[in-house]
Amino acid sequence: MRKFEVVKDCPFSVRLPERSTDGSAGYDFFAPYPFAIGPGQTVFVKTWVKAKMPKDNVLLLFERSSWGFKKHVSIPNAVGVIDSDYYGNVNNDGNIAFAFTNNGSEPLEVKEGDKIGQGIFLSYFLTDDDISGGKREGGMGSTGD
Repeated sequence: MRKFEVVKDCPFSVRLPERSTDGSAGYDFFAPYPFAIGPGQTVFVKTWVKAKMPKDNVLLLFERSSWGFKKHVSIPNAVGVIDSDYYGNVNNDGNIAFAFTNNGSEPLEVKEGDKIGQGIFLSYFLTDDDISGGKREGGMGSTGD
């Protein structure tokens, strides 16, 4: 089962991600609070949303397609990767966040409730000789640099 939930102790009124059309692959994420991204600036935006998914699934995060070519805003690591074991982790309860960089010359003002990014669930396959035995103990970056 795949589903989105609000993280514990969320201080905002959060709109859960949703698809815009029947043909949409991506779930739109919404800004839970207003923020701005100045030219040359990178900001980290918590969504206060977590994603529950089967172990053989991943949620990939992308900037809004219009942000890239109209506003010159991108995700610095190109694609965000949310693993299935990120859900409910001890550090942040699986709070999904986006990092955005403004590569343009104008500031971007985002209002509460604006669409800020999209997430696409994918199933994946492991190799036959996979021997991973590690366990996630925290939030972002907790499995190493």
